[in-house]
Amino acid sequence: MRPGAAASRGGPGSRAVGEERALTSVAAGDTYEGEQPADLPRLWHVTLSVSGGEAPLTEVRRGLEQLAHDHPFLLTSRYANDHAEIRYWEEARDLHDAAAVALRLWGEHRQTAQLPPWEIVGLEVIDRETYHQRIAEGYGPLPATPVGVHPF
Repeated sequence: MRPGAAASRGGPGSRAVGEERALTSVAAGDTYEGEQPADLPRLWHVTLSVSGGEAPLTEVRRGLEQLAHDHPFLLTSRYANDHAEIRYWEEARDLHDAAAVALRLWGEHRQTAQLPPWEIVGLEVIDRETYHQRIAEGYGPLPATPVGVHPF
């Protein structure tokens, strides 16, 4: 049984009515008894969505192209004058690390790539197996083709 998991109803670990249950948190990267540590990096498919006030399309495109030039791991970007979507593969130890990098991407490169002052409004991080399973089943984000920066 996982640490902090409740036992079956009526069993030795049952709580009395009104009794508080102690919550147990598991830190990123922790493993349960019998699990192998996942220290090796894995590939994660990241979709980052940003939006904000309108900006000239030429400036949005130029900023995304600069971001892709500075960071060639970017597969594709789609954009409009008030929102954009960036998709790429990230190599990270776990989902927490991949998400942390993704959440910093826009803000850390806003000035150097002259990106619009938009905020992150969405983030999806899925492992490689899940990405390929979605594609095989005919749902999920289509493969990033053509690669590059394109309008919606």
